[in-house]
Amino acid sequence: MSRVYPDELARGFERPPFRFDDEAGREIAVRTYEKAVPEDDAEGTEEFGAIVEMYVAFDPADRAQGIPPARESQVREWLGTILDGGYDVLAWHGEECVGHATLVPDGEDAYELAIFVLDEYQRAGIGSRLMEGLLGHGQEKSAERVWLTVERWNDVAMALYRKFGFETSDTESFELEMALRLQ
Repeated sequence: MSRVYPDELARGFERPPFRFDDEAGREIAVRTYEKAVPEDDAEGTEEFGAIVEMYVAFDPADRAQGIPPARESQVREWLGTILDGGYDVLAWHGEECVGHATLVPDGEDAYELAIFVLDEYQRAGIGSRLMEGLLGHGQEKSAERVWLTVERWNDVAMALYRKFGFETSDTESFELEMALRLQ
């Protein structure tokens, strides 16, 4: 598939790690997910377990386009796929993972973006800071192009993506495709 990307480059974004107080006064840490070395069992790490817990706790009403999966075994398998080869940024409140944003390689020299924030942490600025950190991490790693799909009726998400410079690139289906040029 040939995607259309904006001609103009995105602005520079803050790179993780960083901390901030969200709009509810909670201290949130944003940091990259560092994959375990090949000899290690990445799925056995505490960090991986905390990510799994976040997705298992995810409100079914907040699942879009079939993700995240509902059952723990499916979550583990899905995470094993998306955490391999892309770029990932996590939001932490203490030891609890409360948000995850990912750039997944699409095989066409671009990355698909997905972002998830636990329901009780939404509308507090965490999604915006996760996006900032993820796009900064992508720039640091020389990712050039990013795209995503969003349901047409998800005005909140579309406003967030536009805030970061995403432009609508395809309107052919019930979902909108949006794109951004990082490099």
